Amino acid sequence: MTNLIETMHDADFVVIDGAVFETEYLRVPDEYTDADDIVLEAKRGNTEIELTRADIDEAEYVGEGVYRLKCGAHLRFLASATVH
Repeated sequence: MTNLIETMHDADFVVIDGAVFETEYLRVPDEYTDADDIVLEAKRGNTEIELTRADIDEAEYVGEGVYRLKCGAHLRFLASATVH
């Protein structure tokens, strides 16, 4: 899960099963994060999602920045590109 935690840093968007959500709240888990603590809140139109530490624990890396959660959903974090 360490790589998943690293990809969470500064993520502006999260893709869950192909649907892009805008990150509204993101807490990178640490040793003080309990299983029921919310680590992600994201929104897509009127649809809102929340993931807890327990939801992302034991996520399995499946390649190309994508992780499979215990529930079977595929998750990927994205950051906005900055153009200078």
